[in-house]
Amino acid sequence: MTTPQTDQQRNRNRTMLIAIFAIFLGSFVVAGALRFSGWRPSGLKNHGELLQPPADLRKMEPVLADGSLYRWNPVERTWRIVVAPPADCAQACVKLAQEIDLVWQLFGRDADHVHVLWMGAPPAGVKTTVRLQQLRSAPALRAALPRVDDAGTAGRPGVPVYVVDPNGFVILRYAPGFDPGDLRTDVARLLKLR
Repeated sequence: MTTPQTDQQRNRNRTMLIAIFAIFLGSFVVAGALRFSGWRPSGLKNHGELLQPPADLRKMEPVLADGSLYRWNPVERTWRIVVAPPADCAQACVKLAQEIDLVWQLFGRDADHVHVLWMGAPPAGVKTTVRLQQLRSAPALRAALPRVDDAGTAGRPGVPVYVVDPNGFVILRYAPGFDPGDLRTDVARLLKLR
């Protein structure tokens, strides 16, 4: 024979068990709904345009300004920031080179794993340093970069910038007038993949 106090205890225990079960399954339902709706936490989103499919530069053999070949060499796990400005780029390129130099410096100890490749001669006023490797103009390489001649919209003039993975695939594109902090954030996240 059950007493009223044990009936109350049993009902309270059942309610607690159902509540725990609902919380447990409810979190799965909410996570699944967020996942399949396409939502991602802001920390997992890249700021640059993810290129699908990525452009393949592996068969290209860029030539440095001194005449030596630039090898992709995936074993070194080196990421590249590629700038392919038009021939008439002047003040916008000087500003872009300064911004990319600052981004490169902010990588700190990981900066050795990032090469900055500049296609063609940098404009006057840009100091060519170890971190900025000048490539000879190569029409085939330039043509392989997605939307390289997109000069931006009226409010965002400039030059697009690309991120190339260690294997030689162009994976990210930054539209003209992009925020250099976005480039730094994305490449810093990629450097952690080593």
